[in-house]
Amino acid sequence: MQLRTHSLCLVLACSLAIVARAQAPPAASESKPVPDGSAQSADASAPKADAEKTDAPKTDTPKADSATAAPADAPASPAASSPPAPRVNSAIVPNLRPGFMTKHNANVEVAKGGEIDVLFMGDSITDFWRNNGRDGATGEGAPFAGKPVFDKYFGEMKVANFGIAGDTTQGVLWRLENGEGEGVRPKVIMLMIGTNNTSAKNTATEIAMGVAADVFELRKDFPNAKILLLGIFPRSTPGSPVRAQLAEINQMISALNDNNHITYLDIGSKFLAEDRSIPKDVMSDGLHPTTKGYEIWAEAVKEPLTSLMKE
Repeated sequence: MQLRTHSLCLVLACSLAIVARAQAPPAASESKPVPDGSAQSADASAPKADAEKTDAPKTDTPKADSATAAPADAPASPAASSPPAPRVNSAIVPNLRPGFMTKHNANVEVAKGGEIDVLFMGDSITDFWRNNGRDGATGEGAPFAGKPVFDKYFGEMKVANFGIAGDTTQGVLWRLENGEGEGVRPKVIMLMIGTNNTSAKNTATEIAMGVAADVFELRKDFPNAKILLLGIFPRSTPGSPVRAQLAEINQMISALNDNNHITYLDIGSKFLAEDRSIPKDVMSDGLHPTTKGYEIWAEAVKEPLTSLMKE
């Protein structure tokens, strides 16, 4: 079977991610959480490594023979410059913002509850499946209002929603390693994560590595579960840099599809108009689905989720 364009690159990237995680220093405390839609929503940049101190203890050295001694006014040799410290990929270093701990602890309590059918994992776009809408708004265009759609399509399923608004690939990784990856035994996991990493100035490759790290952790924690990996939903305007970056990420993470444990599904085009813009009644802020947007999402994943549950 012909390999996908980026599959070999992603395999190499994932291998490097494992090595990088083992060698990476502990992440510093991050700033307060910022909503997903904010252009300034960003994790703290990877801390710059302190330059190594090169001061060595002084030792007595023999005096040079007068015949070979260098002139007193000879210029000193320039000190060898240290190579720049390698960039730390923050997308693969487990780290949860302090402001997310309350929701994380609530998720851990749910995890202790036992059997579920489906686990939703992600950021605010997943989190808002449980929202009734902002300021009491109702109808198709109600912003951030996924609950009416959730009740309609998934109400009869045992679903645990571990979405946390503002979270990143490294946040999901930390959460899984600290309680959310234990207790429950889901049949299917629906994962979409990474859009907030774009605001944190991670590159497309770094974010793809972060998504891969999350997928590998899910496979380790839930070896019998099927994973429905969604492409990151489009955001902003057709010509924006972030739209292009998301498309690049999705092309890379699509290589994680193995037609067995991991199924990749990109439904992003379903949210777009003919001119590739995002209608306001689908995503009122160009990022978070409205009730109509959640309806589009549910229609696209209900059959795959049901099918994967039967396997």
